[in-house]
Amino acid sequence: MSKNGKVKVGIIGSQFEADIHVASFKIASEEAEVVAVASPTPGNAAALAKRYGIPRVFTDYREMLKERNIEMVTIAAPNKLHAQMTADCAQAGKHVVCEKPLAMTIEECEQMILVTRQAGVLLLYAEELFFTPKYLKAKEMADDGAFGKIHLVKQSEKHFGPHAPWFWDVDRCGGGALMDLGCHGIAFCYWFLRRPAIQSVYCQMGTYVHADKTRGDDEAFCILEFEGGAVGIVEDSWGRRGGMDDRIEVYGSEGVTYANLHMGNALPTYSENGYGYAVEKAPSTKGWSYPVFEELWNYGFPQEMTHFARCVRGKEEPQATGEDGLVVMKVLYAAYASAGEGRKIQMPFSAKGVQKPIDLWFRGLQYRPHPVRR
Repeated sequence: MSKNGKVKVGIIGSQFEADIHVASFKIASEEAEVVAVASPTPGNAAALAKRYGIPRVFTDYREMLKERNIEMVTIAAPNKLHAQMTADCAQAGKHVVCEKPLAMTIEECEQMILVTRQAGVLLLYAEELFFTPKYLKAKEMADDGAFGKIHLVKQSEKHFGPHAPWFWDVDRCGGGALMDLGCHGIAFCYWFLRRPAIQSVYCQMGTYVHADKTRGDDEAFCILEFEGGAVGIVEDSWGRRGGMDDRIEVYGSEGVTYANLHMGNALPTYSENGYGYAVEKAPSTKGWSYPVFEELWNYGFPQEMTHFARCVRGKEEPQATGEDGLVVMKVLYAAYASAGEGRKIQMPFSAKGVQKPIDLWFRGLQYRPHPVRR
């Protein structure tokens, strides 16, 4: 493999998240270029390749891994496949960018870290909130002392449900809204507060809107207590109409800041006829809508992929790693256990042999003395 020039990238996946990866690498074109895409779904990889001018298409990602010039692979596939795909990439000598959550179980996360370390390749955790410009600015101000001693950090992400059908299947996803969206908030609070130890987790959740299509939670509220006294609050919803809502709040002894990811970068718009695209997961553009410009940049995706490419070249130290993904997975397990048992869970929390985090919620509900709305 070349040690200079653009990093050659292969993508595993061909739908929503894979499209974001390819588009982000296009923006980050000085550092990397996508040279191949793999997906088992007939026609999907070819369609993505045609849309972005990707030269090579595969229906089996293992065949793609045989391409000697590919240096880094991004995994945009169902959660259940992450661990095996990472092991295969590592064995082929490819650096790995894995979408969140890192895997389905704590043991899988630990194994992914081990196999990539043994192979001498990077395991990079695709948490874009570490690179979101508004949120980065808030962290810079916090680190400079703008808010004094921080005692509360809050992150919320809400919309009306995911794009791909597999997200609704707890056996392929591992959970519901908390597994899908809460991993962002957990990682954000942990990172924003400079990665202190997490001491306890309390969570409440339910299936209020989408019981016809999932056994998973579609609303979740999670409270994290950190070493040093700060608290993190994570709110997630698959039941929020009107498109994506993503925001943070930071409270300290000497100040406060709020950041709404979309509203400061949107154009308040009214249209009787509607138009093409406004913002992620907005179902309609008739009436009032809030189209966002430079959406991927506002989320931080191109900056994230630029950083990962520079890490492969040894120009930067990784800011989002497999270890971060492991921390998040441990909290997810504790959160589902907390929701099932109706109590605060002290960390560290062990859940050996549990096949997926949401099983702890299901298990706890069986023994609760009072009914829980689901």
